[in-house]
This record gives sequence, structure tokens and C-alpha cells, in this order.
Amino acid sequence: MVIGPTPIQDEQRSETGFLAVLRGHGIEPLLVTGESDLDSLGADQMPALALINLGSMSGSEVGDCLRQCSDLKLPVIALVPDGQVPGVDPAMEVDDFVVSPPRPDELVARARRVLRRTGPGDGADLIRVGDLVINAANYEVSVKGRRASLRFKEYELLLLMATSPGRVYSRETLLNRIWGYDYLGGTRTVDVHIRRLRSKIEDADHSFIETVWNVGYRFRDVERGS
Repeated sequence: MVIGPTPIQDEQRSETGFLAVLRGHGIEPLLVTGESDLDSLGADQMPALALINLGSMSGSEVGDCLRQCSDLKLPVIALVPDGQVPGVDPAMEVDDFVVSPPRPDELVARARRVLRRTGPGDGADLIRVGDLVINAANYEVSVKGRRASLRFKEYELLLLMATSPGRVYSRETLLNRIWGYDYLGGTRTVDVHIRRLRSKIEDADHSFIETVWNVGYRFRDVERGS
């Protein structure tokens, strides 16, 4: 006798599939099936949005998870099992709903809409360089919708260079501008912070900071392709 996959295995496989589709579109999701999924988040692991599985929790657990998401400033899409749609509270504080298991294309469209609506506005404090977004009003940085957790000096380095793309900054200039003339550390401090910054905002598809050998660094002028 051949034993096929159980309903639970089918659901897990479906979850893995639509999460992978979101990641393939540059959106890092967090599937929340209980409070522990949010409790385990580190500052450097912040996703772009949370998918709250209403079918896996009681009403009180859902409320607790939504409060945690609010504290973390995480946009929320509720995954509603098909049979539970009529009972969904319309006053629930989520950014959108989708019937679960969701169609991947619908979920991607809703996720993009939520991120566009809940993301930083296009005011004077917003700097966009390709997929990189710097919100100078609240010190938030994201790459393709995923937040980057930067230390303050890393953020200051990024903001300084990103506001003058193409300009070459010597290590000495960066040290004086960011740490001040009275700082006793050497230029090696700049190299360490640049390396950490790159590890948080760059990957195989995103390169923003270039090394100018024997001089220092510059932020790539994406529009000019330099």
C-alpha cells in the first residue's frame, strides 16, 4: 500500500512554496504561527512583513502577535483558512487579508501593495538609490523591501556617501566627518565599519560602495552606471 502525504504535510509544502515565491520577488516574509516566531527575531533578522496564520492560533494569541508586530513596526497580512473567512473580524488591525493557502501571484501583489502603502513616504527625507531606500527622518534603511539593521556610525557613513554618489571620500575625510577630529582611532576604523556596512546592504545583486584603492571609498552613481 502506498501512503501519500498527509494534509499537514501538504500544508507545510504549500507554505514553503509561497514563502519561496515572495523571497524570489525580493520580499522577505515571516510566517507567524505562534508568538515564539516573533520572540525569536533578532535585530538583524527583521523581515519585510509578517504573515499571520489565523488557522494556527486562538483569538487571544492572534491579538498578542498583532501587538508584537505593531511594536516591531511590521506590516501584517492575515492568512485566513477558507472555511473561516465569514468569521473574520473586519476590525482586526492588519494591513490586508488573503485566503489560505494563498495563490502565490495574489500574495505577491498584495505584499507589494502593503509595502508600498506602509513604507516611508516620498518626502525630502527619503533617499532612493536603486533598491536601496534611506529614510533620514527615522534612520531606517531597507534594500528591496527588507530592513537593514545598522549601527549608528554605519548609518552615518551610508548617509554621507549616498547623498554624494560618485564622490570619492578618503579614509581620513570619513574618519574626521563621522568620528570627529578628536577621535584617537586610526583609519582602520573606517575600513571595519565599511566592511560591516557592506555585509548588511550588499549581496550578489546589489553593490553600492566601491573601494578606491589607496584612497578610500565612494558610493556608486547608479544612474550613470559607474
